[in-house]
Amino acid sequence: MTRTPLDGTGKDGRDLGSRLRDAVPLVVEPPGAESRGQTVREDTSGERGLVRRLAWELRPYWLRILGLLLLSMLATPLALLTPVPLKIVIDGVLGSHPAPPVLRSILPAESDAVLLTAAALFFVAVALLTQLLDLATTVLRTFVGERLLLDLRTRLFRHVQRLSVSYHDLRGTTDSTYRIQYDATATQQIAVDTIPSFVTAALTLGAMLYVTAKIDGQLALVALAISPVLLLASWTYRRRLRKQSRQVKKLESGAMSVVQEALSAVRVVQAFGREEHEEQRFVRRFHEGMWARIRYTLASSRYALTVGLTTAAGTAAVLYLGARNVQSGSMTVGDLVLVMTYLSQLYAPLKTMSKKAGSLQNHLASAERAFALLDEEPDVKEHLWARLLPRARAGIVFQDVSFAYDSERPVLQDVSFRVKPGTRVGVAGATGAGKTTLVSLLNRFYDPTEGRILLDGIDLREYRLADLRNQFAIVLQEPLLFSTSIAENIAYARPDASREEIVAAARAAGAHDFISALPDGYDTLVGERGTRLSGGERQRVSLARAFLKDAPVLILDEPTSSVDVNTEAAIMEAMYRLMEGRTTFMIAHRLSTLEACDELIEINQGRVTRMSEGLRTGV
Repeated sequence: MTRTPLDGTGKDGRDLGSRLRDAVPLVVEPPGAESRGQTVREDTSGERGLVRRLAWELRPYWLRILGLLLLSMLATPLALLTPVPLKIVIDGVLGSHPAPPVLRSILPAESDAVLLTAAALFFVAVALLTQLLDLATTVLRTFVGERLLLDLRTRLFRHVQRLSVSYHDLRGTTDSTYRIQYDATATQQIAVDTIPSFVTAALTLGAMLYVTAKIDGQLALVALAISPVLLLASWTYRRRLRKQSRQVKKLESGAMSVVQEALSAVRVVQAFGREEHEEQRFVRRFHEGMWARIRYTLASSRYALTVGLTTAAGTAAVLYLGARNVQSGSMTVGDLVLVMTYLSQLYAPLKTMSKKAGSLQNHLASAERAFALLDEEPDVKEHLWARLLPRARAGIVFQDVSFAYDSERPVLQDVSFRVKPGTRVGVAGATGAGKTTLVSLLNRFYDPTEGRILLDGIDLREYRLADLRNQFAIVLQEPLLFSTSIAENIAYARPDASREEIVAAARAAGAHDFISALPDGYDTLVGERGTRLSGGERQRVSLARAFLKDAPVLILDEPTSSVDVNTEAAIMEAMYRLMEGRTTFMIAHRLSTLEACDELIEINQGRVTRMSEGLRTGV
């Protein structure tokens, strides 16, 4: 898999701080991602495989879906009863034919007034039952659909958070967001709309054909003659609609990235006066999606036109033959009205089944994308027999470590050194030298392509990921804060921390005084990505988070490069306290920034060009 490096040696040239800072709101899918092996596996299993996968995914909800089907099936007898009062009035009240035997056994008399009243009450009763059934079906459909959708979205969100950093580097967050927010709804639509509609339509079709055949078998055959045409139209348009629907979703997902990127970088856009440029980019990308949606609608409309004309031809044929039968006296006017009413209800399920077959392709395209995201495997995996790691002593060894995001551009080459527990290691080098990649390997954001890294004498790949990453506290050049309160941002390192522990961590980081001066103190909301705080204040909150985590290994990635001299001095003082007793990696461009470090390693173009003697011992 081709990857984009985090330390600037790859195509985007961004460091770990930039990557982690952008991970929540924005990563745009780069052009040509599909050509680099990241094409989503939407059509690898075929339609039958996809249907089997859907059935498997819906398995936990089958009782609820069955209840919804049973409710939907009750609509069939009610549909059969709906036109009966009209036949009674036409034949029994307006005509001279006797009332149906069942009705005669109930009514006290057979006068026109009594028969008309009975027909009206019958009509109201059927309408009331139909409305109550619709109400119950709607409530159950909403409950089942929303429960199913929430569960699937939760699974997708849980899974996408655990995918490797390389996946997010390459695919971007917008595509994943689109799949979670929009594509996931496909399973809801299929489970609570398409499946019940198909089952109800099939039952209604069978019932209507039976009743129509009992009245006049010839008319039933004529009415059914259009079915092969509808099936052929459904088969013809099925693949076309699915292909176009897949294209629409791909373009819409890409267009969303433009909005997310521009709004996340609004300060840069305004600073360079590029609002019109971003607007044009927005229009261009959404213009492509608009025409793709129009093409899909045209194809869907042509399919609907075929279905409509076919059913109209069938209706016309039945009307013609039925009228001739009435003229010949072989059937009554009431029977003809009943047949025509049943015919409209007969063709309704046929139309439903045909149209749902078309919309099903749209849902299947979305389901493919959602399942493809669930099927993505992380590059960094945890062994089933992974070791527990309560708290490391924090001795670290790099043994002949090499790493490359792609085969053409190695980032690190043959790096070897040993760090004793509690040692402060300064990592220096120019932008793109490989500094941040070095510490990214410690967290197992990536795994070495060659060599191995040991923590307390054990390969990092043998530890549980959660335990391993719990051994590290990271302070970045641009600290990432979430749009919650200051207290919650500090407690992000330890959600179970008490208020006293949060305040103690803030004091250690030199942040308590400015926090206390805020109107809401620790409950002050920091805004999106901490925009309501200054750069120095955000950095101190980030330091407080690291103090609270109390991890044995500390990674400081250019933590003072974006603040002024006075703020830098205060932050450095807090960092010296934070480094006490911890194995520390401090990244900097300038050697002068690393004067407080015990050992020094300098990297140039992925190779170690300078190393303190203390790091060579035992390597």
